[in-house]
Amino acid sequence: MNDTDAFSQKDDTTRYNVPALARGLEILGYFTHERRILSGAQLAKMTGMPRASIFRMLQTLEHAGYLDRVGEPGTHPSYRLGVAVLRLGFEFLSSMELTEQGRPVLESLSDACGYSSHIVVRDGRDVVVVAKALGRLATFHAIQIGARLPAHATVLGRVLLGGSSLEELQQLYAGVEMKAFSPTTPQTPEALKALIDEASLIGHAVSQGGFESGISTLAAPVLNAEKKVIAAVSITVLSARIPEDRLPLLTTQVREAAHILSWRLQHV
Repeated sequence: MNDTDAFSQKDDTTRYNVPALARGLEILGYFTHERRILSGAQLAKMTGMPRASIFRMLQTLEHAGYLDRVGEPGTHPSYRLGVAVLRLGFEFLSSMELTEQGRPVLESLSDACGYSSHIVVRDGRDVVVVAKALGRLATFHAIQIGARLPAHATVLGRVLLGGSSLEELQQLYAGVEMKAFSPTTPQTPEALKALIDEASLIGHAVSQGGFESGISTLAAPVLNAEKKVIAAVSITVLSARIPEDRLPLLTTQVREAAHILSWRLQHV
């Protein structure tokens, strides 16, 4: 097959695209942690679609359970994600090899250190929690499965971005405000790159209340067979600082858990 034939074959696949389905999925993608509720007018502006088309899409998605209507009867409705999206999300997470292999690792880690542990992956500029285990010292349930956090502002993101070049970071954050959550939050790709390289050099990253005051995080990378970062294992400590006398042991435990999960995924 020559290059022309390959291009033609690839181009032919677009004939089977369903535009209405693509637009419906696009609409769902506009709902985020920061934009939990959106109106038809807002979605029409965001997508550039006619309001009439947006209205039909919203009606269809609501009927299928992917959106819930918000607002009083008789008013212009707004929408939020429905339970069908949640169901799909949990079905996806439960089928992921990462979570299947990671659950026993997290349980052992939380049993050993006493703190809640998590597995996180990166989705663009976000960090997403895909698995968790509660420790005996856990006194809160703030981080839930499916939660999203900004990658640039968390040590989780710095671990997950390990191996990224400055050019890749500049492209990832092109035209995007890197919001400051604390005085230590990097606000440029160059500043973020320095922190990523530091975490990669030592093999883990620690945040002493750097993202959310009163909460500290310790994370280490999970690697695939090509030694590329595919996830991170972390623990959350309800303290502005992790006690210095506990930090070496906790670091060892988190790094060991990440190493075990890497090994399990590479030998499935």
